[in-house]
Amino acid sequence: MGQVSSLFIFPSGSFSLNIFYCLYKYKMTTKIPVNILLHFFYFLEIAISPNNHEVHIYQKNGKEWVKIHELREHNGRITGIDWAPVSNRIVTCASDRNAYVWSLKDGVWKPTLVLLRINRAATCVKWSPQENKFALGSGAQIISICYFEKENDWWLSKHIKKSIRSTVLSLDWHPNNILLAPGATAWGSKMPFGEMMFEHGDSGGWLHSVCFSPSGDSLAWTSHNSTVNVADANKGKSITQFKTEFLPLLCLLYVSETEIVAAGHDCNLFQFSYTAPDNLEFVGKIDGQKQNLKGNVSAMQHFRNLDKKATKENDNTDLETVHQNSISQLCIVEGDKSKVTKFSSIGMDGAMVIWDFKSFI
Repeated sequence: MGQVSSLFIFPSGSFSLNIFYCLYKYKMTTKIPVNILLHFFYFLEIAISPNNHEVHIYQKNGKEWVKIHELREHNGRITGIDWAPVSNRIVTCASDRNAYVWSLKDGVWKPTLVLLRINRAATCVKWSPQENKFALGSGAQIISICYFEKENDWWLSKHIKKSIRSTVLSLDWHPNNILLAPGATAWGSKMPFGEMMFEHGDSGGWLHSVCFSPSGDSLAWTSHNSTVNVADANKGKSITQFKTEFLPLLCLLYVSETEIVAAGHDCNLFQFSYTAPDNLEFVGKIDGQKQNLKGNVSAMQHFRNLDKKATKENDNTDLETVHQNSISQLCIVEGDKSKVTKFSSIGMDGAMVIWDFKSFI
């Protein structure tokens, strides 16, 4: 499958470095590498896919997280999860070209199949702000806008095909519940379904992540050429680009109307500030003192590990960052985009970190 290299839009503060760990590393019984997909439900429960066809739901119990449900319906690796907080529904998509909407009934999560009509793997999924529909990207070069039909009690989909020339890797909804940015962008007054309102194809690399600002007046995205870009609808859709010195950024998140947090292959988090066209600035790194995530082991087990890994006792290959591998996802934990108070970062090291911060005026 190809990569998305264009941006479209369709109708359809500083931080205090107080860090605490959630799952303090996601504890798995399997030894496979973990590329976690996660979504919070009011910070009381989390939905996680440990790089396979399952979804695990954990509930917070004091400082620990206890697994309370396992969702098993897909037969391919899960590629997207989104949890609607008001309606309490979970939507999942996977490489098996299917999507399911999960509803909690009598303490059990029940799946409903979505009629997607796609011939390639699903890649990402996102509920709309009003939770009455969701958008799904795929390798079929289309976007599926899925909605519930009460008469037949099932989920159907309409397709957006115009101007999409490759795999859709990311999605974000405008606050008005109509505009949709699939690794690309759109603003306008007349908005028929599927009409492209804005396109930017000169990103210098495929897109990894897109995110609307809290007001919906600007859209930010990251590309594989290590840039952060912002398009401003109030300023003639002008585009401001900031070329970083970091490795490619895989995800970004608005934490206020002007502040953006991004992360990626550098295993670190970075803060950017956008206040006006041509005024996109790098604020600094968001990092904290690395916490030892290893539990107590016996002396016998310690030497067994040394023998198994063929390392010396004083060898230390750990990075100085909290995450030990690329950061693939950022998720709001408390607050909303206009005033985020806590957010999480998910790394390919299998760790989920909750960042507690304050925004200063």
